Amino acid sequence: MTDRTATADHLAGYTDIVAAACATGRRLNRDELESRRAEGERAAEAGLPLRALIRDHLAAAQTVRPSSTSSGPLLAVVEQAVDAFVEGYERAQQQAIRQEEAARREFVDDLLYGGSDLGRLAERAERFGLRLSQAHAVAVAAGPEPYGDGFRVARGIETAVLARFPGRQILLATKDGRLICVAPGDQPDVLAFFAKQAYAATDGGRVAIGRSHPGAGGVVHSYEEALGALDLAGRMGLDEPVLHAVDLLVYPVLTRDRQAMADLVETTLGPLRTARGGAQPLIDTLTAYFDSGCVATEAARRLLLSVRALTYRLERIRGLTGADPADPGNRYALQTAVIGARLLGWPGDDA
Repeated sequence: MTDRTATADHLAGYTDIVAAACATGRRLNRDELESRRAEGERAAEAGLPLRALIRDHLAAAQTVRPSSTSSGPLLAVVEQAVDAFVEGYERAQQQAIRQEEAARREFVDDLLYGGSDLGRLAERAERFGLRLSQAHAVAVAAGPEPYGDGFRVARGIETAVLARFPGRQILLATKDGRLICVAPGDQPDVLAFFAKQAYAATDGGRVAIGRSHPGAGGVVHSYEEALGALDLAGRMGLDEPVLHAVDLLVYPVLTRDRQAMADLVETTLGPLRTARGGAQPLIDTLTAYFDSGCVATEAARRLLLSVRALTYRLERIRGLTGADPADPGNRYALQTAVIGARLLGWPGDDA
């Protein structure tokens, strides 16, 4: 219920304005309208309910006696006054929303990039439903187009996640066109559900989930792992819709010494450049062969080749490199070199 004293404050001068306008049959002037807008803003900032305020405006108008027997001038003036009051009220609300959105975007930036004092960041996190004293994990979803706060896709996913997990300490946001979900590290079901919703809503987008890490710095670490997994999936041609950073740890290890990896790739696979059609078709053949568990029939199916054609390619690889893909002794070096080639984008356009 509206506080009567507060309501009276926002009605101050209202009946005088209405009576003065009705006495001459004029419309409200600019200063009078602006005064009502200002009162509307003050009422919104005070948290007073708009419906009750309008009701009080209409009740107060009944105390004004129009100079003529017609109530038309009174109704017209009241309509102007109330409309200006509501305009000011809504303007204040919109300003508050914009400020809240700006504060939220700043917090998300600081949280994901670690660009703020950690103690202060932890205090701000409470306002947005996170307790940075515990471990968190981050999921990042990328779709065929960029997404921002307020987009239909982002709103739909947020609604679904919060409805499925009411009361949980979850932050959903967007960053650099991607969808972000931050959840406690001991609640993998939240991120799994987010991934499912994001995959469906982005029409086949890809989701990466970082590992759980403690503290505010842990959120940054998990976020960077998720971004790295998305980048890795693009370079490696991985087709899984949901990627877990923990399952991809071997790849950063392999590329930690990029020069050594580049030397291995060039030394092992360099001779494939001399093949008719270049190295890439033979790299694709090795990729399919290793991904299928070195089962020739499955690899041929993936490449839309006959088994005979696949066998010919494998023989050609053995002849050029001196390493037999079917031999366990040669397989490790070849497979590692193939993985390195995919990570490094080898052989490139000069295949």
